[in-house]
Amino acid sequence: MKILLLGATGLVGKNVLAQALAHPAITCVIAPTRQPLAPHPKLINPVSDRLESLLDTTQGVDGVVCALGTTIGKAGSKEAFCEVDYVLPLAFSRSARGYGVKTFVLVSASVASVNSAMFYPRIKGEIERDIEQVGFESLTIVRPSLIGGERDEPRFSEGVALRLMSIFAPILPKKFHINPAPTIAAAILDAVTAAEPGRHFRYAESLV
Repeated sequence: MKILLLGATGLVGKNVLAQALAHPAITCVIAPTRQPLAPHPKLINPVSDRLESLLDTTQGVDGVVCALGTTIGKAGSKEAFCEVDYVLPLAFSRSARGYGVKTFVLVSASVASVNSAMFYPRIKGEIERDIEQVGFESLTIVRPSLIGGERDEPRFSEGVALRLMSIFAPILPKKFHINPAPTIAAAILDAVTAAEPGRHFRYAESLV
């Protein structure tokens, strides 16, 4: 099986990449990035500062995993945030479907809602809605809560929230528990390799 992985340098994406390269059913991982990845016999790593120039990497793959994501603080503006969390995922999904790809897995967020008055949840909800309309035979949307793991660039507010959630975990509902990045990655690979027909959700409470 050949998969395309978007967002291979992020916290979830790095875990997906490591597990995919070790997965016996996956023979090739295509991972377009802005910076080169460590070489591996099963890895193809197109590199470009403009990921939108690499849309043709969707050709010939069996499934796509989209783990693209940023924050407004890191991106620098709402427009730049939308480029990463909305424009690129939608462009790659349409390219993939145009090449006949049947399976797509999208990493979203537990707060995603097209009806939200808040910017971040609304954009996450809109990309879920619009990728669903692309028409994949198998679509899985993964909605983690706060993601546990070591980031290359620590996020202060997220770090505080993670510490608080760890303290109060015994009394919190599972949907508010920390979701470890390796657990999320395993769920993603289960979804892309199974390629079950229809639309499926993996919620935070199943990712603890």
